[in-house]
Amino acid sequence: MIALAVGMSLAAAVFHGTWNVLIKVSGDPIVTFRRVTLMTAAVATIMLVGAWLVLGQGRLDPAALGLAFLSSILETAYLWLLSTAYRRGELSAVYPIARGSAPLLSVLVGLTILGERLTSPQLVGVALLLVGILAVTVSQASGRATVPALLTGVAIAAYTSIDRVGVRLSVPWLYGWLLFTLMALELPLTLWIASRLNLYRPSPEALEPSWGQSILIGAFMWAGYFLVLWALSLAPLAVVAPVRETAVVAVAVWGVWRLRERRRSAMKLSGAVATLAGVALLAL
Repeated sequence: MIALAVGMSLAAAVFHGTWNVLIKVSGDPIVTFRRVTLMTAAVATIMLVGAWLVLGQGRLDPAALGLAFLSSILETAYLWLLSTAYRRGELSAVYPIARGSAPLLSVLVGLTILGERLTSPQLVGVALLLVGILAVTVSQASGRATVPALLTGVAIAAYTSIDRVGVRLSVPWLYGWLLFTLMALELPLTLWIASRLNLYRPSPEALEPSWGQSILIGAFMWAGYFLVLWALSLAPLAVVAPVRETAVVAVAVWGVWRLRERRRSAMKLSGAVATLAGVALLAL
């Protein structure tokens, strides 16, 4: 089961890294997310119907319903924070900070609140995470993307911990459908509220992505997260989380190579590698 979970986590990393690249180059990320969440909910519904017909009715504990609702709120906040970070900073800097800070924050909570202890390799992992995040932060032309990227990591750590419990009180395909359906309702509502309060104004040149692009991003989001949920139902979080973060290096390389984010590229790539190594050591 562990080997299967690792394979799912690797595939999830590919999907996650790909849709982040597509979001970054789409224009205004939150405008893209508005349509993408609808498409993701539609894809999840199709998968739900198929799974329902093949596997039968899935169980949904009332506690899982509450956890899914809480997780969806955190994930909607995650979309806002990630969009803000991508509007302000480069893909090759934002992605490693956001993905690397999540396991680091989980460790800090364990140490300060839960009284956990770390082994020597894990302490080295914490140090590498700190060095990696600092390197990609310094590599940015300005630090305006650092705070929303770090807060994105907070949201990731929070909703992943909740989903680790919630998915085991249900089945992955039903729990995932509920998450994305709630997000498809919550994001347009928060966009409307933010616009009414003058907290958000879309860029004049920002265009809605095409339906084809939205379907593609939505399918990647659904596939990546569904695989993570399935992997979490089979293996511990300490196994799934580090494997999923392998996308950190790949996305950083893509930003430097294809998006020509060449400013301090060696520092960004070194930071991404250090971040990945730190996550791996934390899993030991």
